[in-house]
Amino acid sequence: QVQLVESGGGLVQAGGSLRLSCAASGSIFSINAMGWYRQAPGKQRRLVATITSGGSTNYADSVKGRFTISRDNAKNTVYLQMNSLKPEDTAVYYCTADIREYYSTRNYVGWGQGTQVTVSS
Repeated sequence: QVQLVESGGGLVQAGGSLRLSCAASGSIFSINAMGWYRQAPGKQRRLVATITSGGSTNYADSVKGRFTISRDNAKNTVYLQMNSLKPEDTAVYYCTADIREYYSTRNYVGWGQGTQVTVSS
């Protein structure tokens, strides 16, 4: 089974920056799209940003111009640079990846365990 491990969360003041990382490890043949979701207390998990293996990106309107998603395909790692953070960005952030394992004929979507981001006002 492939594991996705996030890092980089923490507490930051409004207007500050954080960079999240998520590394996939295990029996990986290929990874297509990777992305980040977030879930605030009492709310549904929502898409933040996605990136294809070719580098095409997509963002939620609420983070456009402030967050940047990128990836290092050689390291099977996706990043989320978060600038100009707001208290409403406070949430648990989850990474996700569309994975194909060796000796498998189908993809599946893997999830990380989540990392807490707290933005104080």
